[in-house]
Amino acid sequence: MPRTAITGDIPVSHLPFSPAIRAGDFIFVSGQASVDDTGAYVEDHFAGEMDRSMSNVKRILAAAGASMDDVVQVRAYLGDISYRDEYNAQYGQYFTAPLPARTTTSGGISSLKFEIDVVAYLPS
Repeated sequence: MPRTAITGDIPVSHLPFSPAIRAGDFIFVSGQASVDDTGAYVEDHFAGEMDRSMSNVKRILAAAGASMDDVVQVRAYLGDISYRDEYNAQYGQYFTAPLPARTTTSGGISSLKFEIDVVAYLPS
């Protein structure tokens, strides 16, 4: 199956990975954190970091012709488990029913408060 890197008006990283890859009908979005267009970390309160991360996801999906409604799986990484309630409260602003399958874990993401990767399904 051919794989195509997603490009366009999306944040870039100095790290060795593609922001997203389309493989068949699936779009795999790499982990997105609170970064600006150059890939520089933008420190903020949790809600601000989550919003910036989600905005990056939306931009990448749009560059692939998809939207948040096409997301079928979410993996979120919280810098600290104490952000769990805030994450759950804010989550509904980004996804609608039927909600994507979801995994959430905490710790181990350096000074980041939030990072997320998603898989979207967009039939050709």
